[in-house]
Amino acid sequence: MTETLQGVGVSHGVAIGQVRHMGTAVLEPEAKQIPTEDAPREQARARQAVDAVAADLQARGNLAGGEAQAVLDAQALMAQDPELMADVERRIAVGSSAERAVYDAFAAYRALLAAAGDYLAGRVADLDDVRNRIVARLMGVPMPGVPDSDEPYVLFARDLAPADTALLDPTLVLGFVTEEGGPTSHSAILARALGVPAVVAMPGATRMAEGVVVAVDGSSGAVIVDPSQETQERLRGEAAERKAALAASSGPGQTSDGHRVPLLANIGGPADVPAAVEMGAEGVGLFRTEFLFLDDSKKAPSEDAQVEAYRKVLEAFPEGRVVVRVLDAGADKPLDFLTPADEPNPALGVRGLRSLLEHPEVLRTQLRALARASEGLPVHLEVMAPMVADRQDAKAFADACREAGLQAKFGAMVEIPSAALRARSILQEVEFLSLGTNDLAQYAFAADRQVGAVARLQDPWQPALLDLIAMSAEAARATGKSCGVCGEAASDPVLACVLTGLGVTSLSMGAASIPYVRSKLSKVTLAQCERAAAAARATDSAADARAAASQVLSGE
Repeated sequence: MTETLQGVGVSHGVAIGQVRHMGTAVLEPEAKQIPTEDAPREQARARQAVDAVAADLQARGNLAGGEAQAVLDAQALMAQDPELMADVERRIAVGSSAERAVYDAFAAYRALLAAAGDYLAGRVADLDDVRNRIVARLMGVPMPGVPDSDEPYVLFARDLAPADTALLDPTLVLGFVTEEGGPTSHSAILARALGVPAVVAMPGATRMAEGVVVAVDGSSGAVIVDPSQETQERLRGEAAERKAALAASSGPGQTSDGHRVPLLANIGGPADVPAAVEMGAEGVGLFRTEFLFLDDSKKAPSEDAQVEAYRKVLEAFPEGRVVVRVLDAGADKPLDFLTPADEPNPALGVRGLRSLLEHPEVLRTQLRALARASEGLPVHLEVMAPMVADRQDAKAFADACREAGLQAKFGAMVEIPSAALRARSILQEVEFLSLGTNDLAQYAFAADRQVGAVARLQDPWQPALLDLIAMSAEAARATGKSCGVCGEAASDPVLACVLTGLGVTSLSMGAASIPYVRSKLSKVTLAQCERAAAAARATDSAADARAAASQVLSGE
């Protein structure tokens, strides 16, 4: 019997195939006492397993490259957390086996974080995946992961760990559906980078029968169970029409009446550049530089190493615009040499620009490296700071850029509501704004971007979030400066039109989304975008905002 279920669409496209479920590992090893004399051997086993898992995660990251590499390197650091390892060794010393000590240490760590209201408490998939991989290796059981299949299928899971998502084979995994997660979770971001249709936060995903045929619409979030042949043919026909329209769409981003909206790519490093170029990106709107720093949590990369990596990206966009975000460490991206280890709530503590201002030598080295990397190139380099809260932050960053001799525009990311509310003040110190809608939504609604239960508050269509974007864009317009969006909101073609109507001057997204946004923009006028933006802001829910804007843009 045909049934339509609803989740949150996070990656465009339609997938039709049989359901296959993610494999699981033994989660809880037996609790048994070991002789005292066996403790050193068990401690050595634990250390070897931890090191092996960390090495495997790093190897997967190196293979995947780009944004996936940064995420997996962060997981490797989590596996080797010195406090966790010390707890494991203490538990072994009083009689636990290596696998039980790992299991209990991770459980205690999670409980502690949850009680403290920690930002990491919501990152269940990442933390559990690291634990499962270590325990599975110690117990000699198969790792959890993507099922073996000779036929293409749609993958269903409670959640997908980045290590699995990063290496999905799009020729076999037609799409995926998860019960947890949100539109800005790691898996959603990586799905968009892969171009795999995906739906997250769908209740009951883990109870879906193995082998049943489903149709997954990664744009609307609809999952049709046992669709009729007629429905399947209709969906495939619509997908083919969209693909043909996308192939025919080329050139710069602009509305049908010629209003220019540059379409830029979000990248994590040189490995993401080829896809961005292939999709016609007009430059880079968000170059996440963390990937280089996550290779070694103990020390920052040298200035020469940074110069080499940055220049590879800058050379790929001659005459183009490349916006670089300086190191955004802290919260879920801790670095031993930079971020405090004992913060009760890292998401609200010393992260982003705050970390760099406490370690000016790290910021100074990165800015010098960017200056050297851009020497002799015609690229339009712009550099921005993450987590800017007020004018004082903006001034400190701009001063640091000038002191480093950087010949580039200096900007600020709007990720904290205070920055949107006081955008005019911040623009007295910097030359542009870039809206990080993922974190801006997280802080505006007190809703962790990894927790499926609060996914509706992470929806970028929330009218309150649109109000904050409008404030920032208006401040930029009033001061004659630019205001782009580099958060995941820009990857929604309909919302991209609304953002344009709000006054946003450029849109940056995962490379796979660029053709969708370019095609949609080319079919509407600037006036339609402005009317759609006004209609969306006049509503009181994300669903109503989307519906109102869609109606305006369709000409109804």
